[in-house]
Amino acid sequence: MSRVTVGKWGKSLAIRVPLDIASASGLSEGEEVEIQSKDGDLVIHRPEAHARADALKAAQELLERTGGPTLGGLSIRDLINEGRR
Repeated sequence: MSRVTVGKWGKSLAIRVPLDIASASGLSEGEEVEIQSKDGDLVIHRPEAHARADALKAAQELLERTGGPTLGGLSIRDLINEGRR
């Protein structure tokens, strides 16, 4: 757990996120986050990270159900030779 000091940024208050915390959570500069107050605590959510995890899970489930990606028995070379890209 890290301790940080709340500062002022214009008419708002600001908290700097230490690099080790940002790295551990995958937070990057310019990323939008959701912030809320819950029982007197601040809670920060990364909606893009959750969406990415949900998409990866859905893709994995799809691959498991379909048996993996296929090209209908054709190689990429066959498709190129047929003029498809």
